[in-house]
Amino acid sequence: MKIVDLKATTVAVPLEAPLRHAAGAHWGRFIRTIVEVITDEGIIGLGEMGGGGESAEAAVRALLPYLEGHDPLQLEQLRWKIMNPTASLYNNRMQLHAAIEMACMDAAGKKLGIRACDLIGGAIRETIPFASYLFYRYPHEASGQGGETSPDEIVAHARALKAQHGFTSHKLKGGLFPPDHDIETVRALGAAFPGDRLRLDPNAAWSVEEAVRVGRAIEHLNNDYFEDPTWGLEGMRRLRNLVRIPTATNTVVVNFEQLATNLRLEAVDVVLLDTTFWGGLRQAHKAGTVLETFQYGAAVHSSGELGIQLASMLHLGAALPNLSFAADAHYHHLTDDIIVGGPLRYVGGAIALPQGPGLGVELDRDKLARYAEHYREVGGYTYDRDPGRPGWYSILPEQRFADPRK
Repeated sequence: MKIVDLKATTVAVPLEAPLRHAAGAHWGRFIRTIVEVITDEGIIGLGEMGGGGESAEAAVRALLPYLEGHDPLQLEQLRWKIMNPTASLYNNRMQLHAAIEMACMDAAGKKLGIRACDLIGGAIRETIPFASYLFYRYPHEASGQGGETSPDEIVAHARALKAQHGFTSHKLKGGLFPPDHDIETVRALGAAFPGDRLRLDPNAAWSVEEAVRVGRAIEHLNNDYFEDPTWGLEGMRRLRNLVRIPTATNTVVVNFEQLATNLRLEAVDVVLLDTTFWGGLRQAHKAGTVLETFQYGAAVHSSGELGIQLASMLHLGAALPNLSFAADAHYHHLTDDIIVGGPLRYVGGAIALPQGPGLGVELDRDKLARYAEHYREVGGYTYDRDPGRPGWYSILPEQRFADPRK
């Protein structure tokens, strides 16, 4: 089996309501690029990456001269062909590699009749639990859905998600409003769901000192961990010595050099592994085995996925022995998906590992065409800007918080 062509298609899939975060907002849609690896045997492997447009599609197609004739089963060769650390200094291809590796694992699994997780050691669980992932949201202009700002509104939203999907872990995306607002909201969640787990992620918006104050204010709650309250390994190291909640990151430990530094510094307790940020499913799994060796926690991170990347997250979660926490997913905020059968379903707060070969999901060509056309109609958006705050941009530590009364 050899690669003969690469395709890339950018899509825009609507969200139930715009999602706000400390660094900007998701403006009512996710922009994703769907990657197809086409082989000489007619097998098509599927991958996915964040962002899109002509530049992303061209970047994927530009790798065909590197990969034409490549056997998708040769995954280690693929890594060196695309993201050799010195050869790619001027053109970081890590996220491109992640999508293409995803597609190669999908194609290899289809060829061999095995699942993607079987290429990294097999599954030790068949369902993967997820957290509710709560955002402060703008209201949808047409439907009026969303608009959660106050603690009571966030609790009501969490109740609805728990009733619909069965979540027993709740993650609040904070850092948007002044820290005391997040303290009040997390405390309200703790009171509303006394048997459930909590986690707060302000996207590194706070200084170490502010993060210590917040951490001490919520440390009596049933916390999983305190995720990225401040920026940098040194900031996280200082914080870890001053709070009694395990710390976590998906921003400052995203490659193996940072992982080694983290282990030496003992800076962060739990590393959230992302199948895009780490350069692929195999790389994220390798990092998980290092964390297991040193008795550090691992979790699965979400970067705004559709069903193809969600499938890669499920295969990662299935194979990690030290998956101690519910995974993140933006997935329940989507109104649709581009896979056959529509969005994968939560049952009891978990999603079952797909049982088909490869990633176990198939592309719905009609949906792909529909949401590619939607992208052409609405275009992308500036992720690190907030449509309701003209002229604002994020700085770290943040000092210009949004006003929850507006």
